[in-house]
Amino acid sequence: MATRPIIFGDIPNIPEGHWFEGRKEMMPTSFHRNWGAGIDGNGTTGTAAIVLSGGYEDDEDNGEEIIYTGAGGNDQNTGKQVEDQSWKNRGNAGLLKSLDEGLPVRVIRGYTHKSSYSPEKGYTYGGLYSVVDAWEEVGKSGFKICRFKLLYIGTSELKNTAEKVELKISNEATKRKAGSIVRIIRDTKIAHDIKKLYDFKCQVCQFAVPTKSGHYAEGAHIKPLGTPHNGHDSSDNLLCLCPNHHVMFDRGSFSIQEDLELIGEVSGRLFLHPSHKINNKNLKYHRESHGYH
Repeated sequence: MATRPIIFGDIPNIPEGHWFEGRKEMMPTSFHRNWGAGIDGNGTTGTAAIVLSGGYEDDEDNGEEIIYTGAGGNDQNTGKQVEDQSWKNRGNAGLLKSLDEGLPVRVIRGYTHKSSYSPEKGYTYGGLYSVVDAWEEVGKSGFKICRFKLLYIGTSELKNTAEKVELKISNEATKRKAGSIVRIIRDTKIAHDIKKLYDFKCQVCQFAVPTKSGHYAEGAHIKPLGTPHNGHDSSDNLLCLCPNHHVMFDRGSFSIQEDLELIGEVSGRLFLHPSHKINNKNLKYHRESHGYH
């Protein structure tokens, strides 16, 4: 159990690219406080750092985009899953906390991590990342795993970022742009059409947020855009939601059955306009990725 204080963000005198001979060197400064665990954090405070060490077969490292497998249920000798993971695991709960509160995560790559970004020996500091998504899926070994998408938010220009691309979805381009945190710019025309269809009223609570010039609502994608979900920016993958229910839906606080019944932290039934068709495969994807089986 770590007793040193948890510290978020960069640590003084440890710049990006810093090399450590071993993990014990990271502990005195709180850079990474746990010698054995890959995740330094908990569900109360959040996660400040993770180590990529090749311990999980489902990890994906694309430099500035990491698809990270949560903690628990693996054979440390082979890296294979031998049982389901749980969101209640302190490390997984910590990453969810960092997702909700936008807390930066230090990423460290070890020599046993199979990636072109890893050192030949020891460990290197890969910089600060932001947790931008979390979902559940069945991994390569057939067990449920908790998955997290992290995007690089540092200042280095040495990496070839996957965010400087344009994805063609439906008939329009979904553009990506780098800022302090990389985000996807949604297809506003399709989303605006859906919002107009509902008079800017949330399909869950039927409330339209009043503004000085009218009303406000958000277009929420049922199956998220971008890797690894690859949802389409189309009307059958969009909902009109108020900001609160949009965040709750994206975080998996509730989901939607095929009969439009709401499950999870929200009860009732989704309001659906007669001319709005929803792809049930997208609803199923959302339920499964957030553990509603």
